[in-house]
Amino acid sequence: MDDAERRPELEDELWAAVGEPSRRRVLDVLLDRGETTPTVLSRALPLTRQAIAKHLAVLERAGLVEARRQGREVRYSVDADRVAAAADAMARAAARWDRRLAAIKGIAEAIHREQAGA
Repeated sequence: MDDAERRPELEDELWAAVGEPSRRRVLDVLLDRGETTPTVLSRALPLTRQAIAKHLAVLERAGLVEARRQGREVRYSVDADRVAAAADAMARAAARWDRRLAAIKGIAEAIHREQAGA
């Protein structure tokens, strides 16, 4: 059982973090380039350094990135273990929705059959 399963608020933070397209782009660039600074990220993305810093703060709270101070710079990198756990949490959530949608479909089909036979 990972942290998101034990603490639902962590799963909410995860969904909030990856639910925003700009944050996903920040993650993509971090995955591509490895450890880097908000300044470098702002050069690679159509976002200001301040916007990047805010997105990184959300990603860090969700545990998807780690910050490391190097001199005056703060360098960010993706936490691969947490991203893997996040992918697992998302797969579990998708499976739950698949079950819910299958149940709804079953109910709708039963109603349709009942109405067609009446």
